[in-house]
Amino acid sequence: CGKTPRSVAMSAKIGLMSDLHATAEPLRQALKIFARNSVDHILCAGDVAGYGTELEQCIELLLASGAVTILGNHDRWYIESNFSTMKKWVDVFFHNLPVTWESTIAGKRIFAVHGSPAAPMNGGITLLDQDEKIISSRKEKWHLELEGYGFDVLVVGHTHQVFAEMLGHTLVINP
Repeated sequence: CGKTPRSVAMSAKIGLMSDLHATAEPLRQALKIFARNSVDHILCAGDVAGYGTELEQCIELLLASGAVTILGNHDRWYIESNFSTMKKWVDVFFHNLPVTWESTIAGKRIFAVHGSPAAPMNGGITLLDQDEKIISSRKEKWHLELEGYGFDVLVVGHTHQVFAEMLGHTLVINP
């Protein structure tokens, strides 16, 4: 017909989680929410291991869901302290986790790390005070620190501070 096709904006739903700390029930609930909302991708920003007692159940749920999972500091500590007693499949799971993950989804460059890009395992991004309000000086600090990375979306964990905040041109999310 001679008409140029209109460009179609693609979108994707991404289910985010972090810091499971070997507690399966919240993970089950999150996966149900993700299924109900037909998410396209699931990303866990680390610390599958930790304080709870349901590590194997958490790993099984993550594997069954197809979640991309990042290595966290508790995961690394778990590997180091249980290297002689860990079940082989748990060992394989942890040793296959990347420290960072990067992808382009729906035209957006997404980067995930447990702590921060400069300190993947520790030194997480803290923005909130004890009342869960944004601290403007922390926001400015992280805006400056993230300036050269060029991510559209940065997913982090580690600090247990839940936020989604624009820092310069980067949407930083701690689920």
